[in-house]
Amino acid sequence: MAATVGRIYGAGLLKPNHGAVRHQVSNFSKASFSAWTKGRKTLFATLGIVTGGTGALLLALEQSVRASELELHPPNNPWSHKGFFSSLDHSSIRRGYEVYKQVCAACHSMKYIAYRNLIGVSHTEAEAKAEAEEVQVQDGPDEAGNMYMRPGKLSDYFPNPYPNEEAARAANNGAFPPDLSYITLARHGGEDYVFALLTGYCDAPAGIPLREGQYYNPYFPGGAISMAQALYNETIEYADDTPAYASQLAKDVSTFLKWAAEPEYDQRQLMFIKSIFIFSLLLSVAYYYKRHKWSIVKSRKLAYRPVSKK
Repeated sequence: MAATVGRIYGAGLLKPNHGAVRHQVSNFSKASFSAWTKGRKTLFATLGIVTGGTGALLLALEQSVRASELELHPPNNPWSHKGFFSSLDHSSIRRGYEVYKQVCAACHSMKYIAYRNLIGVSHTEAEAKAEAEEVQVQDGPDEAGNMYMRPGKLSDYFPNPYPNEEAARAANNGAFPPDLSYITLARHGGEDYVFALLTGYCDAPAGIPLREGQYYNPYFPGGAISMAQALYNETIEYADDTPAYASQLAKDVSTFLKWAAEPEYDQRQLMFIKSIFIFSLLLSVAYYYKRHKWSIVKSRKLAYRPVSKK
C-alpha cells in the first residue's frame, strides 16, 4: 500500500507544471522588488545613471581625441580584384611596375621580390631577363678574392637604392623610407591606403606646424610626412600609351604592390572557386546519403508493450 501511494505521488510530482513555476517566480521577483525600501531604490537608480553617464563621457572623449588627430581613413575604392571571383589586373600590375621602377625605386626598396617573380605575371621570361640585366649587382669574391659587379640575373632581387639604413635616413632628413614588399599588408586599408596617400597631398590647415622638409597628408598618421608628392600628371609615359594621370599612376602602383604582398592572390581565388564546386558536390552526396540511410531511423516508431503477468 505504501509503495502504491509513493508511485502515485511521485508521478504527480514529476509532471511538468511550468506555468505554475513561472507564476511563482514572477510573484517572488515582484514581491522582492516591492520589498525594497525607497532609499535602496534611489541608490541603485543613481548608480545606474552614474555608470551610464561615465561610459558615455569616456566614449565621447575617445571620439574627440581621434577627431583632433586629423587623420582620415582611406575610402574603399571599387578595385577590379575586390570580389569572390575576381583576379588581379595584370596589365595594371605591369604598368605599376613601370611606376615603381621610374619613381618609387629611387627611395624605396623591395628586397623580397626577385625578377623571376615577374615571369608569367606581368612580363615574359625574356622581358624579365632584360629588366634584370639593366641593373648592376655586386658579386664575388672571384679567384683573386675581389668583389666585382655583374649584370643582374633572374634570381636577383630588386636592388636597394641605399647601402644601409643610415644612408637612407641621411638622404631623407632622418626619415627611413619603408620597404614596399609587404606594404599593403602592413598598413591598415591595404591598397586603399596606398592610393589615398599618393593622391592625398594638400596644404596644411591652420595650426598644423610642419618642419623643414615635411609635407601635409591627412591620410598619414600625424599628418606630417617626409615624402614629397611623387605622382603628377604625365610624370612618366606608359609603354602601352595609357594616359598617365596621377590617379592612374597611383592606381597601377597600388595594384602592383598588392600583387607583391600577395603573389598567391589569383591562385587563392581559383582555389576558392574549386572549393565551392567540390564542397557543393560533396554536400549533395551527403544530403542524399543522409535521406536514404536515416529515413528509416527517423520515421520508425517505438512501442513499449509490457509483458502482462498472469
